[in-house]
Amino acid sequence: MIVYLDASALVKRYVAERGTDDVARLVEEALVVGTSLISRAETSAALAKAVRLGALTQASGAAALQVFRREWPLLVRVQATEVVMARADTLAWDLNLRGYDAVHLSTALTWQEGLGEAITLATFDRQLWDAARMQGVSTFPEDLPVWLAQA
Repeated sequence: MIVYLDASALVKRYVAERGTDDVARLVEEALVVGTSLISRAETSAALAKAVRLGALTQASGAAALQVFRREWPLLVRVQATEVVMARADTLAWDLNLRGYDAVHLSTALTWQEGLGEAITLATFDRQLWDAARMQGVSTFPEDLPVWLAQA
């Protein structure tokens, strides 16, 4: 299985929260795991926000960031090219997506087409999850969790 992690799924590798164990199993079962280059900044920002809001201590946030940075080179880092951005532009408008969600979907679709194999897009963002399914992309989790549907 080839897995694309958006930032909402990627951060669960470094912070214990709902879905963390599921993402760990998914990554363990995957043959290849990739993400967009934008995930580097998004994941760091999410960790910083968790510290700012008190969900993580400064020390645990810094430790999570250190592990993330050490593991970053192990991911396939899909480039944010002009083609990817142009497609994201269209997806954002057509599907009413936020900017980074459109970039993630565009990146996943472009990567899937380039590989010529199906990928699974892992996200815990309801809007992106719905949009990916509308575009025919396999999603993880397979069914929208109740706790996510209510978020």
